[in-house]
Amino acid sequence: MSRVAALRTGMFWSRMGTRFLPFADAATKDLPLARLLRLSLFQVSVGMAAVLLTGTLNRVMIVELKMSAAIVAAMVSLPLLFAPLRALVGFKSDTHRSLLGWKRVPYIWFGTLLQFGGLALLPFALLVMTGGGDGPAIAGQVGAAIAFLLVGAGMHTTQTAGLALATDLATDETRPRVVALLYVMLLLGMLVSAIVIGRALADFTPTKLVQIIQGAAVLTMVLNIVALWKQEARDRATTATSTARPRFREVWAIFIARPKTVRLLVAVGLGAAAFGMQDVLLEPYGGEILGLSVGATTSLTALWAAGMLAGFTWAARQLVAGADPLRLAGFGGVVGIGAFLAIIFAGPLGAPLLLCAGASVIGCGAGLFAVGTLTAAMAISDEGRTGLALGAWGAVQATAGGLAVAIGGLGRDAVSAAAIDQRLGSTLAGPATGYTFVYCLEILLLLGTLVALGPLVRRQAPIDPAPSARFGLSEFPI
Repeated sequence: MSRVAALRTGMFWSRMGTRFLPFADAATKDLPLARLLRLSLFQVSVGMAAVLLTGTLNRVMIVELKMSAAIVAAMVSLPLLFAPLRALVGFKSDTHRSLLGWKRVPYIWFGTLLQFGGLALLPFALLVMTGGGDGPAIAGQVGAAIAFLLVGAGMHTTQTAGLALATDLATDETRPRVVALLYVMLLLGMLVSAIVIGRALADFTPTKLVQIIQGAAVLTMVLNIVALWKQEARDRATTATSTARPRFREVWAIFIARPKTVRLLVAVGLGAAAFGMQDVLLEPYGGEILGLSVGATTSLTALWAAGMLAGFTWAARQLVAGADPLRLAGFGGVVGIGAFLAIIFAGPLGAPLLLCAGASVIGCGAGLFAVGTLTAAMAISDEGRTGLALGAWGAVQATAGGLAVAIGGLGRDAVSAAAIDQRLGSTLAGPATGYTFVYCLEILLLLGTLVALGPLVRRQAPIDPAPSARFGLSEFPI
């Protein structure tokens, strides 16, 4: 009886895991869950680097190291310069010539080396920059700029080639769940890194800064080596040096000539800008307009992350059920419009709970939009050119999101200054006007996103009494 009971218990937990763990069924016989989770570690390293560059170092350089905000903004924005090259990186990984028989592995490896080198150099450059080391300040500034560029280049290269490798390994049926899992790991990497680094630097010293950043460099190398180990099969036939390789310009012209491609990339850019513009404004809005404490505003980021996780999970389930990824992305845009309206009204109503709800729903909408558009980008690739499609998606998404953050900050400052000076009338005289302007601009961008997505969304097919479980290229709009 005990053996029967144990067997029943095992079957019960197996069913529970598949049902309630949204990515447990992303695995296949050729790509088991353990291997998939190991591959996703490259996203953890990218998330850790993103937290360091845009979160921890941003605050440390301004507050503890007493650096100019303008210099800090310029440094943090340097990795963005490499974002437009993600399409080229993806194309090169599609057509790489290798005596070892690998296409994706060399790019993930060299991206890891760039990321490691930048993080290893960065803390010493910062200390020299601020007078804490030997040498002129200009040497520190040049070193810091090089370090930020190296980290940015490594992040974009690793992520582009890593996503392409995951696409190569996943089947058509499991691809949506694999996409969602990779983004969940990116989010988890950011959350865990933010908590650990924040606590480690609670009592700031220059020595701790060096230890934390160089520890992150070593951990990046370890995580990415573990992620790469025995993932890509060697195929000397497709990577032989004698094989003819097309030019990037020719392949890009064919890729971009498709009406669907251009419209999808426009939608990705508008949506990424819409959801990213408020990244640096949400917590200041809660503190300045609603008078929330530092702890309360910090919880807004946690709610945003929880909402994004819910969006990833729901998107994975819907796509597996046969939902149109572009329709799902459009629904994420609609959800985002409602969330931004809630945040706008939270100020004049003095409703912190409405702000919290809006923050979580923004994350949910952003998660739906990201997974939907990335799945669609994977589907438009053909002839082994997944790297090009994913690189184009990443280039547009990262560039638009980064520019939107800068525009949002500048727009908030300019409009708030004009409102406080009563140049916009006595009714709008207040700091909330600048925030409201940015949130309204985000709503307009989301409306533009829906306009761009509309013609791409396939019409609802008649209900089939025996629907197919297949999820492949034929399921996407032409």
